[in-house]
Amino acid sequence: MEQLASIGIIGGSGLYDIPGIEDVQEVSVETPFGSPSDAVRVGRWHGKSVAFIARHGRGHEVDPTHIPYRANIYALRKIGVRKILSVSAVGSMKEELSPGHMVAVDQFIDRTRHRDDSFFGSGCAAHVAFAEPICPRLQEHVVGGARAHGFPVQDGGTYVCMEGPAFSTRAESRMYRGFGASVIGMTNLTEAKLAREAELCYATLALVTDYDCWREEEEAVTVEAVVATLRSNVKNAQAVLSRIISNLDPTTDCSCHHALEGAIMTSPGAISTQTREQLGLLIGRHL
Repeated sequence: MEQLASIGIIGGSGLYDIPGIEDVQEVSVETPFGSPSDAVRVGRWHGKSVAFIARHGRGHEVDPTHIPYRANIYALRKIGVRKILSVSAVGSMKEELSPGHMVAVDQFIDRTRHRDDSFFGSGCAAHVAFAEPICPRLQEHVVGGARAHGFPVQDGGTYVCMEGPAFSTRAESRMYRGFGASVIGMTNLTEAKLAREAELCYATLALVTDYDCWREEEEAVTVEAVVATLRSNVKNAQAVLSRIISNLDPTTDCSCHHALEGAIMTSPGAISTQTREQLGLLIGRHL
């Protein structure tokens, strides 16, 4: 497939239509892992080719567990994307991170259990380094984009990725606070893992919408409260993305683009034709 975009944006509610993107077209991208959450929207922004995927679908019909994460990441790689910016709503685990704050997370804790979170398994085993799950260069752009507009942003922080779709129990929320986590969400770790396996840079702009349920003086988190705060943050998030895109050079090389070098454990001769066809886009140059 021809290269259609070099920068990918994965977003949720309120980020389906971004002002300023020109020549927008919808592209249907098929992958060995099924169809993405929605049609990929491709356009030009600040002179850069950009692709956008609504992670839950434009009608928000897909819950966090059933998002086709592998298809989403594979589709972006297939159309030429090298760097992915993810925007998502999160709950705060810290008093100082009040609703409206932004966090450029740099670590994750995995509390998921019901989703496919790797391209590799039966037929080809690979073990990528994941000690630093966020691309540090891309994270710098996220922080810089927020600070340039004067938005409150924390540089770094740990994101607990829970399964969902229900929110945390109060006991769980307190436990996650004990982990030293900054925020909690349901999607970004899975995207980060797959982006690393696909040798793509990945960074997250996390938008704090609530205090989760550990803060007893607050009402328990509700969808209404999350959506209301998120909507008020949409323009801010769009402004940050605009700044990032205008300053980002998608052609720069990065260690993220070489994550599979030395990571594939399976002998090339033991990898079947079927597996080679399925994973060829990812592993072809390494065999």
